This record gives sequence, C-alpha cells and structure tokens, in this order.
Amino acid sequence: MKPKHLYILLLILFLFQGTNLYAQEQLQDRTVEAPRFSVKGSVVEDDTNRPISRVNIEVNGGSYTTTNGLGEFRIDVRKGDELVIRHQDFETVRYTVKDSERIKVRVKSDSRKKVSKFKRGVVSSTFNSLIDSAATNLKKNPEKSIQFVTDALEVSNSKKQNAEAYEALADIFYSLKQYDLAISNYEISLQSEISNDRFLKLAKALEGNGNYQESIETYTRRIAIETLTNWQKIELQEGLGDVYRATKEYPKAITSYSEGLRIANKHLISPKIADLNSKIAQTYQASGEIQKAKISYNNSLEVAKKQNKKRAVEEKVKIADFQNSNRDFDKEIELRKDALKDLQDIEGDDKILENESALTPQKQNYKIGNAYAAQANIPEAINYLEKSIEEADKKEDLVVQKDATRKISELYRDIGDYKNALVAYQSYVELVDKLVIKKEQEISQAARFSRDISEKQNRITSLETSKELTESKYALTESNNKRQQIIIYALIGGLLLLMLTAFLMYKNIKQQKFANNLLALKSLRSQMNPHFIFNALNSVNSFIATNDERTANKYLSDFSLLMRSVLENSEEDFIPLEKEIELLELYTKLEHFRFQDKFEYSISVDENVNIAEFQIPPMLLQPYIENAVWHGLRYKKEKGHLNISIKQKQKDSIEIVIADNGIGREKSKALKTQNQKKQNSKGMGNIKKRVAILNDMYKDKVDVFIDDYQDQVDAGTKVVVTIKKD
Repeated sequence: MKPKHLYILLLILFLFQGTNLYAQEQLQDRTVEAPRFSVKGSVVEDDTNRPISRVNIEVNGGSYTTTNGLGEFRIDVRKGDELVIRHQDFETVRYTVKDSERIKVRVKSDSRKKVSKFKRGVVSSTFNSLIDSAATNLKKNPEKSIQFVTDALEVSNSKKQNAEAYEALADIFYSLKQYDLAISNYEISLQSEISNDRFLKLAKALEGNGNYQESIETYTRRIAIETLTNWQKIELQEGLGDVYRATKEYPKAITSYSEGLRIANKHLISPKIADLNSKIAQTYQASGEIQKAKISYNNSLEVAKKQNKKRAVEEKVKIADFQNSNRDFDKEIELRKDALKDLQDIEGDDKILENESALTPQKQNYKIGNAYAAQANIPEAINYLEKSIEEADKKEDLVVQKDATRKISELYRDIGDYKNALVAYQSYVELVDKLVIKKEQEISQAARFSRDISEKQNRITSLETSKELTESKYALTESNNKRQQIIIYALIGGLLLLMLTAFLMYKNIKQQKFANNLLALKSLRSQMNPHFIFNALNSVNSFIATNDERTANKYLSDFSLLMRSVLENSEEDFIPLEKEIELLELYTKLEHFRFQDKFEYSISVDENVNIAEFQIPPMLLQPYIENAVWHGLRYKKEKGHLNISIKQKQKDSIEIVIADNGIGREKSKALKTQNQKKQNSKGMGNIKKRVAILNDMYKDKVDVFIDDYQDQVDAGTKVVVTIKKD
C-alpha cells in the first residue's frame, strides 16, 4: 500500500476515535444533574404593593406551592428551572431561576374587571381595538393574539361582535395549522352571523383537516354563489380546485381552476391570474401532462413578472422544481440563479424571508448544487453547496446546513477525496446533534404553548358558559319557563365544549408523543452510525498493520459499498427486509475477512418467506452479529460457526435467528475490560431503546429474545428477532 493512502486511513481512524470519545464526554456532561436549593419570593400588586395570596407557584414538571396571606412563598428548584406563576386576576408570569436570590414578582391588576363600568360607546371602541390587536399579533405572537380575542369576548355585547371574535380566534388557529379548532370556531361564528367570507374560510379549514367531502359540500351547497363578489367567486373555484387536486380528481380540478381563471381574466384580477395559471400547471404536472404544464407555467411567470419581484421569484422557483422533476438541469440552474439575483433585491428592501420559506437563498444554492451534482459537475456542485452552508449559517437554518454538509461529504467520497469527506461528515454529525437539541427545545416550547392554548380555550369556553348563564338569569324576570330552557341549553353547550376541549387536548398530547418518539429514533440512529463506522475501520487498520495490501484493497472496496448502504438508510425508520439482508451479508463478509481462522458463517432465507412483504428498522441486526463475532467467536479456541436464518413462523411475522457457538455470554463478560463493558452497554442499550420506542409507536412490531445457544462448554449465544408485518 502507498504511504499516502496509509497516512489518510490512519488519519480517518484517529479522527473517528476522537469523535467517539468526544461524544461520550458530551453524553456524560449531560447526565450531571444540577443541585437543588430553596428560593424565597413574594407576589405583590405593582401600583399598591399589596400582597396577593393563594397564587399558584409551579416549577415546570416539578414542585408546587402557593403564596400565603403575606404573598410570600418558598419552593425547591435547580438553576435554570422555570417558575410558572398563575392567578385568576393577572396574566401568567414565567421566571427562569438564576441563583438563590429572593424573587419579587410585581403584577398589574386585571383591567378587564373595570370594562363593565364603561359606557356602551366606549365598550364598542374597546372591542374593535382588541380585534385589531389580535389581527396585528396573529403572525408574530399567536398566544398574545388569543388573549386579545379572549378580552374582546368579555366585552362583546352583540351577536355580530361574538361572530367577529370567534372568526378572529378561528383565523389564529388556522394560521397555527390547528384546523380542527379553526373549524369549530368558524362554525360558532357562523351560528351568530352568516357571512360568505366565513363560509369560504371554513371550507379551507375543512380541506386542511382532510375533511374533503365536507369542504366540497360547504363550497357547493352552503354558499349562495349569486351573492358572492367577483373575488369571492374566484376564491370559491380556486378552493374547489385545491380539494379536487388533493383527492387526485385532476379533470375536476382543472375545470374549477379554469373557471376561476376565466372570471379573473374577465375582471382583470391579475394576482389571481398568476396563482391560477400556476395551480393549473401543477395539476397538469401531477397528472403527467408535461407539455400542458409547461405552457401554464410560462403563462403564470409572465403575469407574475408584471406584479412584483417576490411573486416572480415564487413562480421561478416552482418552474425550477418542475424542470428538476423532468431532469432539465440546465434550465433549472438558470432559473434558480435568476431567482437568487431577485432575492438580493427583495432582502435589500428589508423583506426578510423566514427559513420555512421555499425562496430562501440557502435553499436555492442547495438545489443548484444538487443540479450540478446530477450533471456530475462536482466542483460547481461543491461551490454552490458551500454557499448554501454559508447562507444557512447566517440565517441559523440548521436543516439546510445539515443537508448541504452531508451532500458535500457524499460528493468528496464519490471522487475519492476521503479526507475532506470525513471532515464534512464530522460536521454533518455535529449539525445533526445540534438539530436534535433544537427540535427537543421546539417540542418543549410547543408543549408549553399547547398547554397555554388549552388554558385559554378553557377560559373562553367557561366565559361563554358564564355569559349564557348571566343572560338566562336576566331573562328570569320575563318568564320562568324561558329561564329554565336557557339554563339547560347553556349547560349542555358548556358540557359539549368542555368535552371537545378534552378530546383536542388528548389528540394534541398523542401527536406530541409521536413527534417525541420520532426525534428519539433519529437521535439513537445518529449515535449508532458513527459507532458502527468506527468499529468497521478497526478491521481496515488490522490489514494495514499486517501490510496485506491486496486484502486491504478488497476490504476497502466492500467497506465503501457497506458505508454507502448505511448512509442511504440512516434517515429511514424502516427499510425493506431485502436491503437489510444485503447489508448483513456484506457486513458478515467483512468480519469474516478479518477472522477467517475463527469462524465460518451461513445466511439462509426460507423459500416460503416473501421478503418483499416485510419492513425492518435499519441497523437492527448488525449489533447482534457484531457481538457474536467480537465477544463470542473471536475468543473460541477452535473454529466456530455463525448461522443467520430467516423463517416464517406465522402468516404475519418472520423469525430471524442469529446463533453462534462461541464462548457464551458469561465467559465473554469475564474477559471484558472496563472500557469494553461500557461501550457494549451503550451500544446494546441503544438497540433496546430503539426496540422499545418502535413497539410503542407501531404496536409491538419487534420482539427480541436472547438465550444460550447450547448446553456445552462453549455455550454460544442465540438471538431471536421477531418482525411483524405493517
């Protein structure tokens, strides 16, 4: 082997070992728990300094107490804990504990109690101001926007105002993509006052929630088309087209979009002309009519250019995506470069794009890099991917930064520049860790936000019930029978709303748990892949050490195939069983390369097993094979045997048996060093966690049983993995 190649491989081994040690140190650092200490505090009114008793003081997920008659409290906390301070007379206060100093919370008394003293005209003005404030804060601060709507409901004094308030509340939930809550509030708003705009919004919310037939019924039956304005008629046809496209009824979608386009052309409503041409093009593209799609895209671009640069950029990006799907990379690259020039002017006008937007420079540079890579123009591909990483770093867009870094690693690997490939891959692993931490924080914030929304929804529900009860008491002077009816209806309505709120809370908690499980799986996979690559490179090192160049070259060739498979599957929760068998065959072959004098192996698949019907988590079986070779067969005096068999025991499940006649678990445990025990425990612990999470998400899909293989001196080990169909 050439000295240059030897140096590069030794460098790769050293760097991966350093990465592994660093990851272990980071994991140890995270497990150190901060000491608890006690803090004292008080809660008083800001203007009068009067102490407030019976205030709820809670540590997120921990201790709880209340203030005494002097407004004082004491609670056990850790540094960094968040105190949540709640009371019915003021808005919830949150405070992050920094040290053991005394905490004094000053709050303003609830001004909403004074509203009832205002004259009717002042109340009306206050209501309009609150609704306007809710609309202003809808995007920037949804939680504050909901509070403004709650305040508006308290001062509303007519059905019209109630309808406006619930419509505003539904708009907030729609922007948060909580379509079920948006639907219920639009319906409540319509009960107070009929409005075509609200019907159109309700139909869009029903589409977003997947209630396609109800959405179509709202568009076609609940709205009187003759009462609509021209703009509303276009929105109706566009909305119908969206539903039909979502249900893949493409001819109906084209008909609806075309009708909307006819109205827009007739009345010169140019924004809708561009939008509808674009949607017609997307529908033709989805249905496979490429030439018609090209014509509609060109029409939409010509109209968009006459509006503003941002609208033109949006259309260029859509057409670039279309060219990518047709593998016309030259036109795609040209369009994206034009879009980047326009984006410089847009951002120069302080119209900053959010990272979630498809128009961001980092995403366009990333897609240009991918297009050059598809043309095998590696230097240009790397150039634009590096620009994407630079932009993403400025904008703190970890997702694009991660994807671009991984793509650069793959490109360097493909051209044989393993040194730069490794550097890029290490950056990718670090970005994955950062992204996991960020996602965990976002989930925690989302959970807190969900709890706050639930509290506000409960408050709105109780407020509505309270108002209905108040109205029923006022009506008592007119008729006792009428009073009884109102009370009964109010209680039933309140109960139904409470039941709806409880159901929505349960649904949100379930979705949150599923999202947490997905993040946990990705985190565990990101820990396993570097661990696996590090162990595999040890085998490369052994051949280098013995100067067996031919075997080392063969080993490296097979190892590169294995590494490609591992990287391709690293983002998937499940892969076809056929792919997993290919990966296992390649991995076992590599281990046999090194330990030919220690064991033989066989992999058998029962002819009755239809491997196309089964899915399996990637890298699930490899650690058990690794344990069999490294901790069982390697220490056996005579030549051993590793047998991997796949059989179908039942119609909906298969059984995978990994059996070796090595020295067995007890002898292997006695031979391990302290460092080996720690590494093995960590690797097998990850497998156990993955299996537990997968079974929780997919209803006991995977079962693992480990036992001795035989009753002899070398007992060996048998691992039985049972996989069920989806």
